[in-house]
Amino acid sequence: MGQLDGKTAVITGAANGIGLAAAELFVAEGARLLLIDLDEAALGDISGHLGPNVSYHVADVSQAESAGRYTRDAIERYGRIDIAILNAGIEGDVGPIGKVSLATFDRVMAVNLRGVWLGLSALMPAMKAGGGSIVITSSIGGLKGTPMLAPYGASKHAVIGLMKSAAVEGAPDRIRVNTVNPGPIDTRMIGAIEMGRNPSDPAAARRAGVTRIPLQRYGQPAEVAAMMLFLASDASSFCTGATYQVDGGSLSS
Repeated sequence: MGQLDGKTAVITGAANGIGLAAAELFVAEGARLLLIDLDEAALGDISGHLGPNVSYHVADVSQAESAGRYTRDAIERYGRIDIAILNAGIEGDVGPIGKVSLATFDRVMAVNLRGVWLGLSALMPAMKAGGGSIVITSSIGGLKGTPMLAPYGASKHAVIGLMKSAAVEGAPDRIRVNTVNPGPIDTRMIGAIEMGRNPSDPAAARRAGVTRIPLQRYGQPAEVAAMMLFLASDASSFCTGATYQVDGGSLSS
């Protein structure tokens, strides 16, 4: 018997990294899934691999109509939404505040912050009848300064504010809202950040990053997905309005 038997989950940013790991774990735990991403080819491959309880919807989460459309799609397919993982995000260009373009700032905010706002706006009314759990992917960059990644850090701070407001608003309807705050996780994104920090030797940037983590390694997407599963499941029934670090002790050092 799975922890998510009988539940329906929507996962944004599901084509790779943490979103893909969450999809794999959630379907193994009995959930029916609607996967959201821009990469249609990847979504098709993933849904085919994960089986008949998985479908997908191609969307840019920053666009005003996207969240309403994927919410309606999930309800039409499965009749209800019990869980939402608002995970889609981008890192933007690496550089000091005076060098990063306004276009980069706007795009990072559009995906990382506006996408979450739109998701909450569509999903919370849809989940009102039955309650459920919404998990937002923030970052330890939402809990501390992020030099050379200021737009990303600002967006991840902002989604924590959205989470806290949504948790209070959702509580009367039994909608729980929390953030997961990963540290460095071994995904495409961290590779891009390493390249931006040290284009001539990204491996050196990785070595320097690992030395700042008490557990002396990067995390794996499956380790973040495990925290998402806890927050999505009934095991966390009294947990709302909080941040949950998966960071190898990074913020403690």
